[in-house]
Amino acid sequence: MREEFQQLLREARVFFDEKDKVREEALVLCREITRNSAFSIRALHKGEREEAERLLKEARSRHRDLLALLEGHPDLRFAGFVQDAEKELVEANIVLSIKKGEAFPRFEELGVLYTTYLNGMGEAMGEVRRMLLDCIRQGELRNCEGLLNLMEEVYYFLSSLLYPDAITGNLRRTVDMIRGVLERSRGDLTLAMMMLPLK
Repeated sequence: MREEFQQLLREARVFFDEKDKVREEALVLCREITRNSAFSIRALHKGEREEAERLLKEARSRHRDLLALLEGHPDLRFAGFVQDAEKELVEANIVLSIKKGEAFPRFEELGVLYTTYLNGMGEAMGEVRRMLLDCIRQGELRNCEGLLNLMEEVYYFLSSLLYPDAITGNLRRTVDMIRGVLERSRGDLTLAMMMLPLK
């Protein structure tokens, strides 16, 4: 092998060794973000808000570590696996804000891409359906109306963004999911209201 190729090979190995190391560390952080976000949502459904907030704080901390790690590595930052973890983080933050009766955190506050934020918001509506079903089981139908209205608002907002999937991160698929969840939830609540008194 000629000397210039030998030198190039040495440089390439240094470059890819570093890139591979960063990618592996990023994958570990993404798994921790995803796991803590999912466990935070689970804790919220069980009524363990303090534990949910602790887990979400940990997920946010890991996300800050991830962004710092990926500085100078835009190819890894936007490779897809990071956005998957960030969607879970967005979803958990939005579910917590709903439980607390607060406004949704904005995407800048969470440090995620706008498209990731919108998809995470949409996926949070699946958790809102679960809240609605819990309210039906507890006979709290007035609370169900509020949750159904929230799902409708998010659906109409996201479905009004008529742009190609290539620039919305496949938002259309998320909108289709919300429509199905919304229709089932409306049917469940209508049936419950016919059978149970409002309280």
